[in-house]
Amino acid sequence: MRLRPWPLMLVAAFATSAQAQMPPPAVGVITLEMREIPRTLVEPGRAIAAAQVGIRPRVGGMVTEILYQPDTPVEAGTPLFRIDPDSFEADLAAAEADLASAQAGIREAEATLQRSEQLAGTGVSQAQVDTARSTLEQARATLQSATVARDRAQTDLDRTTIVSPIAGVVGFAAVSVGDLVAANQADAMATVTQLDPIDVEIYAPARRILSLIEDVSNARVTVDEDITATLTLETGRTYEAEGQMIASGQTVSETTGARAVRFQFDNPHRILLPGMFVRSEVALGSMQAILVPQSAAERATTGELTAWVVSDGTAEQRVLQDIGTHENAWIVTDGLEAGEALAVDGLANLAPGMEVRTVPVELDADGVVQDLDGDDASGAPQAE
Repeated sequence: MRLRPWPLMLVAAFATSAQAQMPPPAVGVITLEMREIPRTLVEPGRAIAAAQVGIRPRVGGMVTEILYQPDTPVEAGTPLFRIDPDSFEADLAAAEADLASAQAGIREAEATLQRSEQLAGTGVSQAQVDTARSTLEQARATLQSATVARDRAQTDLDRTTIVSPIAGVVGFAAVSVGDLVAANQADAMATVTQLDPIDVEIYAPARRILSLIEDVSNARVTVDEDITATLTLETGRTYEAEGQMIASGQTVSETTGARAVRFQFDNPHRILLPGMFVRSEVALGSMQAILVPQSAAERATTGELTAWVVSDGTAEQRVLQDIGTHENAWIVTDGLEAGEALAVDGLANLAPGMEVRTVPVELDADGVVQDLDGDDASGAPQAE
């Protein structure tokens, strides 16, 4: 049966009327505001010993004792090894004998000069007086040389007991009792490492450092007088101590393009060990920025971060510039203005230029949308 034209026209009219009566879709929005937030950098780092010394002998001989237990803390001056002292004791005895002889020579030369001066002109010529004086000067030089030789022999004997030059933890011995060692040899007998405090080098991209310098110059960032850092270990645990910045590198790595900044941490329990990798959060100071909830923004595969704002009842998509995150939000430095309405709910079907109806909402501490009017973003009443 063929329909008459007028029923089709009537259906189209009813459809057009229904569309005209449908309200714009509801979108939950929050009002953006400029906030003061901590300015931080989250970068990788690596633990480095604050000091590490290879123990090497300064005299040669046979090792007679190992005076420590591996992996034990030692203080500066703690004896670690002993070298056979017999030959050095003999050298010291000979040097002391030479010193005693030189001292006797001084006394004899002084007496001779004194007699010569008293008898000058009465049987002793001036030439003899000059000779006596020269003999005394030679005796004094001999005494000085003997004193230096005695001191050197004493130093060599003292060096047969090898001590730690720093406080730290001493590792395994690389020699055994009976081994022969040579003065200033290339191979270390052991290594002492200072673990408390310990340093951590944090590597920040040079581009990010330059951006930070620009922000400070333009008064967008206020840097604290004392810059601190916290660490996250490879297990995900937060390290309990807070580190203080002690130095920054003056070069940029040619391979990674990163600049090293060094922090120092207390490490009484030796949790941090040299070579350990960590994730650091550096507290630089504070800055003024807009926070955008992460659930309200989308990052494209190109890395571009976008969000929706509502202006004059229409939806508009913005491209944002961010410098990281704070709690559950992106820290946005460009693309949004304080006072604008940011869409945080009902985003699924938005399109640029779409007419929308705004519903004020707020976010709880977990970033979950809470309707201020007791309704959800669609306008339907919420269940009690």
